[in-house]
Amino acid sequence: MAGFINKLLLVFLILQNNCMCHESTLSLLKRYQQNPWTLPSSCPQNRKPEISPNSLNFKLDVRMPGVTPEMSDSYFCTFVPVPSGQKSYIVDFKPHASMETVHHMLLFGCNMPATNKNYWKCGSSYGTCLDEAKIMYAWARNAPPTQLPAGVGFRVGGNTDINYVVLQVHYGDVTAFRDNHKDCSGVTLQMTFRQQPLIAGIYLLMSQDTVIPPGEKVVNADIACLYKQATIHPFAFRTHTHQLGQVVSGYRVRDGKWTLIGRQSPQLPQAFYHLENPMDIKYGDTITARCVFTGKGRTTVTLIGRTSKDEMCNLYIMYYMDAKHAKPHTYCMQTGSPELFKHIPPEANIPIPVSPDAAMHGHHTENPNENVILQQPKREEEVVLDQVSHLEEAVDWPGEKLELGQVSGVALDSKNNLVIFHRGNHVWDENSFDQKHIYQAQGIGPIQYNTILTLDPVSMKVLNAVGANVFYLPHGISTDKDDNFWVTDVALHQIFKLGPKGDYLLVLGEAFQPGSDSNHFCQPTDVVVDPTRGNFYVSDGYCNSRIIQFSPEGEFVMQWGEESSLSGIPKPGQFFIPHSLTFVPILDQLCVADRENGRIQCFVAQSGQFLREIQHPEFGSRLFAVSYTADNGGLFYAVNGEALVGKGVPVQGFVLNFTTGELLDIFKPSKEDFLMPHDIVAAVDKTVYVGDIQAKRLWKFVPAEKAEHRSVKKAGTGMEMHEIDATETFLEAEIEGKMKAPDVLRKHKTNSVLKQSSTAVSPLLITLLLIIPVVLLVGIGVFIHWRKGKTYGENPDSKLESLQSSGGILGRLRGKSSRGLNLGNFFASHRGYSRKGFDRLSTEGSDLEKDDEEGTDSETEEYSAPPIAPTTSSS
Repeated sequence: MAGFINKLLLVFLILQNNCMCHESTLSLLKRYQQNPWTLPSSCPQNRKPEISPNSLNFKLDVRMPGVTPEMSDSYFCTFVPVPSGQKSYIVDFKPHASMETVHHMLLFGCNMPATNKNYWKCGSSYGTCLDEAKIMYAWARNAPPTQLPAGVGFRVGGNTDINYVVLQVHYGDVTAFRDNHKDCSGVTLQMTFRQQPLIAGIYLLMSQDTVIPPGEKVVNADIACLYKQATIHPFAFRTHTHQLGQVVSGYRVRDGKWTLIGRQSPQLPQAFYHLENPMDIKYGDTITARCVFTGKGRTTVTLIGRTSKDEMCNLYIMYYMDAKHAKPHTYCMQTGSPELFKHIPPEANIPIPVSPDAAMHGHHTENPNENVILQQPKREEEVVLDQVSHLEEAVDWPGEKLELGQVSGVALDSKNNLVIFHRGNHVWDENSFDQKHIYQAQGIGPIQYNTILTLDPVSMKVLNAVGANVFYLPHGISTDKDDNFWVTDVALHQIFKLGPKGDYLLVLGEAFQPGSDSNHFCQPTDVVVDPTRGNFYVSDGYCNSRIIQFSPEGEFVMQWGEESSLSGIPKPGQFFIPHSLTFVPILDQLCVADRENGRIQCFVAQSGQFLREIQHPEFGSRLFAVSYTADNGGLFYAVNGEALVGKGVPVQGFVLNFTTGELLDIFKPSKEDFLMPHDIVAAVDKTVYVGDIQAKRLWKFVPAEKAEHRSVKKAGTGMEMHEIDATETFLEAEIEGKMKAPDVLRKHKTNSVLKQSSTAVSPLLITLLLIIPVVLLVGIGVFIHWRKGKTYGENPDSKLESLQSSGGILGRLRGKSSRGLNLGNFFASHRGYSRKGFDRLSTEGSDLEKDDEEGTDSETEEYSAPPIAPTTSSS
């Protein structure tokens, strides 16, 4: 009877506390009795906010996209992006759930969700958020919604660190799903662009080191922190423990006086409950919490942890504060001193009785994500690796038989046909641009051949060919849903949108006029289109270090990025040649291959806010291109490049888990080596194409037919380099300076000096190693000559001749090493190079793309035209 009365009293207090939100207890009861939520016939499909053009207020539905849990105590998560580009505010939560199907729901704010899947099982392979998860809302057992006071909102989007809202739903008993219906439970967020004067936030108190001995009757976990921020006004609280928690209480301590913030049994529905009395917490106050546990029924020690066998002690305080000083998320994990807690009110030690029915519905056996605020999601690397087969070269693919110029870009159309962008008979070399980035070979005219080829990915038959007499130095290419071609030309400093038949649809930039304003570019590298909104993004480029967003009509929207510092670690949002772009549609993210910084950077596409970077030692110092596919929960494919100076890592391709950034596979050609892979694109069937600009060819890679489950294939610590390789590498750095890319050379200047030193020392070491046995032989010879000089009639000059003979051998060896370091002489005598030494080494800005060694010394080289072009030649 007492339990029933306490339950009624609890319901009364809950309803009474909602009066502060300007709604009476009777109206609350009436609303929840007359408007029960029922499952819709179909789940909401729109994952975008419903924004009216003439209103600042809008709604955002965060719903499960039709799931059918098969096991009880299942956790499912889904996400929805919040409007980016400007701040918005969540001012109310409207739950859509029934306790008959849903045990509880939690709503988190994330910088990035744990995965880009439409929905996923939380706590198996993924958690809720990839980064820090900020709890904003909780619902359980048909509890009334947590309503915010007037003028209070959770701030999201813009330059906040909340770009996505993740909904976690716990399906306790799946009996209701015997009919296999689809569940659409979730929350509707009432939002506004109108700036709120008060910002909502969460203060979390959490125990880290509580130990509960087996059979112990009472164990207290005490937490306390001195508050040192601007004044906050708590208005709701939520408690959380696992099965052993009896009661959780929170207090403000000011001038020795303890004032209750909230007290609740964690075995009741773990929603946010409103405070009984208004209060504030000021600078200098102490915020405390006590969790009371019992070890009864346990035979082993219980510690703080994630599983149902572990325990947790959490108190969430929802507050608001002035927007000027808003700090939306604060944590306290300090163990309170025994002296302080001698004065805690006695009520904190009294368990709150809970009926068996309430306990059954109010607590779940295991919620592995309750502490994601402080922990990264669990990474099941082996599970992910099981899903990714090793890529191997398609050796019988006729890609190498296609006669092309330098292959600068690769893409796929809507039918997964291969699209390539090549340079025909044009080459980017050290004479292509002057110091002001003006293209110097305008007089030779555009490339006469079709530079954009659409090919059958199996037979390599040419299906479509356009782009003749348009481009001078092609670079990046992508396609949109209508199979239009989006390309960049570094000589023209322009962006083009061409129709499938090659007709001009859009041209940005002024031909041959570099610049850095909203209408000019400087050697732009790539362009990619948002398939949903139609906005497109340009990486600009070799001279500028920025990403530019344009509307579908080509109107400038915004830009972000700056040049990397030449010293120290590059910061987020800084670039050293943003070289390749890829778009992640479901997350509205734009990811950039930051070439000379050897990393991938990802941003919120609409706002340019930095999200994360991915960098691995296997990348080395240069990463040329990146491509994204949605299969396997999201994968990145990338290719690196040869180091400018020093011994670099091997040039190869990579497969990465998009969510975690983990390196899943490394691939490269089986018979030959990559020379300079410049662009990469992956198809949904896991087929990968690489365009090699130096080899003037395409590579195709497919999953191995009998791939074994394997862990990450690590690259070697280095590779053996012949003397000629080291010499050419150093030469490339010198040409980099002539190529009007001084930043690249300056960045590697220190390593270049070290490279020179190592190159100079290497012959000396070889010489010393050769001298030792020769000296021994000479010494033996001298000794023999000294003993037998009179017998054989040898004069003293024999020693000198012998030494001269030995010295001649060493001299020749020394001379060979010297020639190896004499760049002009070496390349003058090496086949395919003129006596000027540098004439035959063609480079792309700082791409350092070398011509074939089978070329002649003539100023103009003869090129083989593509199959569809008219046959022409020049000498």
